[in-house]
Amino acid sequence: MAISRREALGLGGAALLASAGSGGVTGCDSRAAVGAAVPRSKADYTLRIATGRVELAPGTIVTTTTYNGRFPGPLLRFTEGRPVVVDVHNDTGTPELLHWHGQRVPADVDGAAEEGTPYIPAHGTRRLAFTPGPAGFRFYHSHGAALGDLTRGTYSGQAGPVHIDPKADPGAYDQEVFLTLKEFEPALSHGGDVPLSFLAGSPVRELKRKGEKAMADSLARGMPRGYEVGYRAFSVNGRKLGHGLPIRVRTGQRVLFHVLNASATEIRSLALPGHTFEVVALDGNPVPRRAHVPVLWIGTAERVSALVEMNHSGVWVLGDTSDDDRNAGMGTVVEYAGRSGTPRWVAPPSFTWDYRTFAGAGSTNNRPHRTIDLLVEKRNAAEKGFNIWPLNGVPFSLDTNKPVLDVERGKRYRLRLRNASDDIHPVHLHRHTFEVTDIAGAPTHGLHKDVVMLGGYQTLAFDFTADQPGLSLFHCHQQLHMDYGFMILLRCS
Repeated sequence: MAISRREALGLGGAALLASAGSGGVTGCDSRAAVGAAVPRSKADYTLRIATGRVELAPGTIVTTTTYNGRFPGPLLRFTEGRPVVVDVHNDTGTPELLHWHGQRVPADVDGAAEEGTPYIPAHGTRRLAFTPGPAGFRFYHSHGAALGDLTRGTYSGQAGPVHIDPKADPGAYDQEVFLTLKEFEPALSHGGDVPLSFLAGSPVRELKRKGEKAMADSLARGMPRGYEVGYRAFSVNGRKLGHGLPIRVRTGQRVLFHVLNASATEIRSLALPGHTFEVVALDGNPVPRRAHVPVLWIGTAERVSALVEMNHSGVWVLGDTSDDDRNAGMGTVVEYAGRSGTPRWVAPPSFTWDYRTFAGAGSTNNRPHRTIDLLVEKRNAAEKGFNIWPLNGVPFSLDTNKPVLDVERGKRYRLRLRNASDDIHPVHLHRHTFEVTDIAGAPTHGLHKDVVMLGGYQTLAFDFTADQPGLSLFHCHQQLHMDYGFMILLRCS
C-alpha cells in the first residue's frame, strides 16, 4: 500500500528513501542530474549530521541533532562566485535535508523536499557542488517537517552560520563576531500567544475584525487555543549566559556583530547596555540607510549585521530584553580589556523596530509584471489541537505538494500579503532575494531581504524577479506555521 508524505514524516521518513540504499552516495551538483557520478576529489567542507549531547551549562545538557557534534554548526566561509563542494553525512536513522538559506542555488541543492531536493539518506551521504552567492551573511539548517515531533526540523540543533565573502571589503572593523541565538527543550502548551508590540505599523481594521471573529467563534464552540511552543533552555552560541567565554574587546574598537536567530518559532531581541548598534546589513544584504538603534529585533531565521563602537568600558551582558529569557540563558558577556567583575545589565529604552528606518523612502521605480495577493488566516486548533494556516483559504498539502503558482522566468512579481491573524509571520522565499516594497501601508524601496516579518493584522509587499528555474518554496519560517499550511510553491518556467 502506498503511503503519503505526511505519513512517512510521522514514521521518521524512512519509507521515502527505501530505494536509495542505506550507505550510498547520491551525487548532485548544479550541472548534473541527481544520481550522476560524483567526483572523487576531496570536498572543501564536510558536515556530519548526528545525535549527540550539547552542554549549555554545567548541569544543563541537552540531547539533540547537530552538525559535526556541536552547536552551532561550524562557520562556513565561502567566496562569492568560487565553486565549492560539501559532503554531508547523515549518521542518524532518519532521512535529512540541509537548506542553504539565502543562497541562489539550484532546486536540487537548495534543501527543500517540496522543490524536489533529494533527502540525505539515513546512514548515507550526499555530495553538494554549487557556486555560493550572493555575498553576505547566510546560514544552513535542516528543512524537515516536524509536525508534532519537537525533536525534528528546526527544533533540533541543526543550524550553522555561513559567510560568503564579497569581492570588495564591506567596511572597516577591528573584530568580527558571529552569534547564533537558539532555544532548547521545547514543549507544547495551550497558553496562547504572548502579545508583541515591538513591530512598527498599525493593524488594518478589516483584518483585525476578521481574525478576532474567527477566534471568538472557535472558542465559543468549545475549542481550546491551538498549540504553541515554549522552551526551558536558552543559549547564545550553544552556551547559557554566564557559562561561555566572554567576547573580549578593547576600548576604541569597532566590532562587527553578525547575529542569527536560529529559533524554530521565536522572535528574539538583543541589547548591549551603554552601546548602540549601527545596522549595516539585514539578511546579509547591505541596507540603503545605515541607522543606530538601541535594540535589535530579529525574526525567526533573520540575520542582522551591526557595528558597535566599544566606547563604554566595563563588563556587560549582551542579552535578550525579556528578563525571563535572558535569565534562563539568552545572553552572553562582553568584557573590556582590564575590566573584571559581575556582568551588568541595564534595560534599554522601549524601542519600536521599523524596517523603514533602513529602507529608501518612497515607491520603487520598478513596476511588477503581476501582483499576487495572499490572505493569511488562522484556523484555531483545527488539526488535533494544532492551528492550520491557509493562504487564500487553502493550506499547503504535504501529500500533494500543492498549491503551486506559475511564474514566468525573467519577470518581476509582487507578493502582497494581508494578515488576518494577530501572529507575526517571518516569511521566507527560497532561492531569491526580494525587495520590500510596502510595510504596513507605507511604500519603501531598496531594502533587500530573504526573510521579513509580517505584523499582526498588517499588510506587507515585496518584489522578486523569477530568475531561478524550477520550484521555489515560499513559507512562514515559524516551524509550526510552516508545517501546518503556511506554504506555497512558485514554479518558474
